[in-house]
Amino acid sequence: MQVNGSKLTFILTMEPLGLSPSAVYPMFLLGLVTYCLILVFNLTLILTITLSRQLHKPMYLLLINLPINDIMGATAFYPQLIHSILSQDRTISQAACFLQAVLVHLYGGGTLLILTAMAYDRYVAICCPLRYSAIMSSGKVARIIAAVWLTDITGILTIFCLFVKLRFCRSAITDMYCNNPSLMKLMCEDVSINNYYGLFTAFLLQSIALFAVFFTYIHILLTCLLNRRADTKSKAIRTCGTHLMVFFLFELTNLFTVVSHRFDEVSPFLRRSVGVSILVFPPILNPLIYGLNTNEIRTKVLHFLINKVSPFFVKRCPDKQTC
Repeated sequence: MQVNGSKLTFILTMEPLGLSPSAVYPMFLLGLVTYCLILVFNLTLILTITLSRQLHKPMYLLLINLPINDIMGATAFYPQLIHSILSQDRTISQAACFLQAVLVHLYGGGTLLILTAMAYDRYVAICCPLRYSAIMSSGKVARIIAAVWLTDITGILTIFCLFVKLRFCRSAITDMYCNNPSLMKLMCEDVSINNYYGLFTAFLLQSIALFAVFFTYIHILLTCLLNRRADTKSKAIRTCGTHLMVFFLFELTNLFTVVSHRFDEVSPFLRRSVGVSILVFPPILNPLIYGLNTNEIRTKVLHFLINKVSPFFVKRCPDKQTC
C-alpha cells in the first residue's frame, strides 16, 4: 500500500485459503471442474432456449435470464479463486476488487428479481390460464425483463458510486471475495450513508421478492389443490415445493451474508462459508432445477445432444473400433 498525497494505490489482500501444499492441485482441479460444469449447464440451457423456436414462450424467455445471471456470478468468483489456489497469492488490485464486488452484487440482486418475475409468470399461467396470452404478451415480457435488469443495475451501481469520494486506509478484505460490506471496512471515513443505503437496498429487494414469491406460490398451491386431477396436484406441489425451497435458501443465505458483516459477534468462518455458498451452489443447481427438471426443456436438450453433438463426434471418428 503506497500513499501519495491524497491518492492511494492499493493492492488488497483477501482471507488466506489455508491450503497445504498437497491440497493445492486437488483444490485447483475441483474449482476448475466446478466452474466448467457451471458453464456447460448454463450455456446448454441458454442455447437450448435460444435455438428452439418452440421454447420462445414467456416462461422460457424469463428463464433464460437466470443462466445468464448465474454465469456472471460464477465468472466474478471462480477465475480469481482458481488463480489464487494455483498461485497461492490472495492479493487483488483495487479495480479488480471493485469489479468483482459489482458483479457479485448484480448476481445476487438479479437472482432475486428474476425468480420473482418467473413466479409471477407461473401465477398468471396457473391461476389465470384463459388470460395468460393477453397478460404475458411479448411486449409485457420484454418490459418485465428490462425492469428486472434496470432495477438491479441501478440499485447496485448506486451502492458503489457512494465509494467515489471515500479514501482507503486498510487493505485486508475480511472475506473470500470482494463485496460491499468488506469494502466499507477498508475506508478511513464515515461510511454511514453507504451502510444505510446498502441495508435499505438489500431490505427492499428481499421484501419485494419475498412478498411476491410468497403471494404467487400460495395462490398457485391453492389453485392446484382445488384441481380434481391427482397427477396435476402432485406434480404442481412437487414443482412449487422445489422452487420455494431453492428460493428461500437463497433468500436466507443472502440476507445472512449482508447482515452478518454488521455484527462482530458472528463467526467469521460461518460468515465466509455462507457467503461462498451463494456463489457455489445456485449456479449449478438452478439450471438443473428450473431448466432440465422441466419436461419440455429436457426433451429439447436431449434432441440437441443427439442430433447436433453426436453427429459431430461420429464425423470426427467414423471408425468406432479406432475411437
